[in-house]
Amino acid sequence: MASTTISLSLATISYSSTPSNSHKRASSIATLKLHERTLSSSILGKSLNIEKTTPRLIIGGRSPSSAAGVTCLASSSSTLPSALLFDCDGVLVDTEKDGHRISFNDTFNERELGVTWDVDLYGELLKIGGGKERMTAYFNKTGWPDKAPKSEEERKEFIASLHKRKTELFMALIEKKLLPLRPGVAKLIDQALADGVKVAVCSTSNEKAVSAIVQFLLGAERAEKIKIFAGDVVPRKKPDPAIYTLAATTLGVDPSSCVVVEDSAIGLAAAKAAGMKCIVTKSGYTSSEDFLNADAVFDFIGDPPEERFDLAFCRSLLEKQYVS
Repeated sequence: MASTTISLSLATISYSSTPSNSHKRASSIATLKLHERTLSSSILGKSLNIEKTTPRLIIGGRSPSSAAGVTCLASSSSTLPSALLFDCDGVLVDTEKDGHRISFNDTFNERELGVTWDVDLYGELLKIGGGKERMTAYFNKTGWPDKAPKSEEERKEFIASLHKRKTELFMALIEKKLLPLRPGVAKLIDQALADGVKVAVCSTSNEKAVSAIVQFLLGAERAEKIKIFAGDVVPRKKPDPAIYTLAATTLGVDPSSCVVVEDSAIGLAAAKAAGMKCIVTKSGYTSSEDFLNADAVFDFIGDPPEERFDLAFCRSLLEKQYVS
C-alpha cells in the first residue's frame, strides 16, 4: 500500500497585551523565529509527520519570556486568497492627519466657516465612516456655521459642496506625491497580481480621491488591474460590511476566501461581519484601538529587510485554525 504523508505544524502566534486595561488589548504579531523538531509515526499505512514548534517572538528587538495563542497549520502550498482587499486611508497611505484633515481645514477656511479640526479632534471624528457623514455629525453636535443653510435638504447640498472641494484639494496633494505609500504596499500588491489573486480597494472615501491614490502612487500599470469600491457605492459605510460584501459579489469570490488589510476598528468590524479574514496594519490614528478580533495585527506590511508579512502569510491565514 502506498503511503500518504500528512504534515502538521504547531506554532505560536503571539501578541503583546496591556494588562491594565481589561477592555482593550493592543495585539501585535511580529516575526516568528522557529526552532523545529520533527516526529514520525505510521497510522494505517500513512506516514504522519508532526512538527513541534518552539517560537521566539521578537518585538522591537526584544524577546518576551512568554507567548500566548496556539496555531494549528495544515500545510498546503496551493491555497491562495481569491481576493486581497485593501482599505485606502491609513493602509495604502497614511493620509488622515496630513492629508484629509488638512484638506478639510483648507475647505473650511476658504468658506470662512470659522472651523478648524485639530489633530486630536480629527482622531475622534475618524470613528465616523465617510467624510460627508463626519462633517454632518460634527455640525449636528457643535452647531452649524452661520453661513450654513437652515433646511435639512439644503444642508445636505451644503455638505456635498464642502466635500467636493475638500476632495479637489486632497487630490492635488496626491498628484504632487506629497504623501507616500506605506512600506510594503506595492510589494504585496505585486505578489498578489503575479499569482493571479484579485486585488481591490474598498474605502469609505470619495471614489475620485481613492482613484487618485491608486493611479498616482501605485502607477497606471497596477491601477488598471485593481478594482475600486469607494464612497457612495453602498448606502451604509463601515463598520457595516456592505462594501466588502459588494466587492466579493462583484469579483465573483467567496467572502471566506478573501483577505482584507485594514487599519481601523470600524474597518475590521466591517471585514469580519462580511465573513473575511482581516489583517490590521496600525496607522497613526489607530494604534491604540481594539483589534482583538483581527486575524493578525502588524505595525505595517514592510519591505525586506523590515518586512512584517507577505502574500504567503495571507495564504496561511486561510490554512490555519486558531485555538486560544
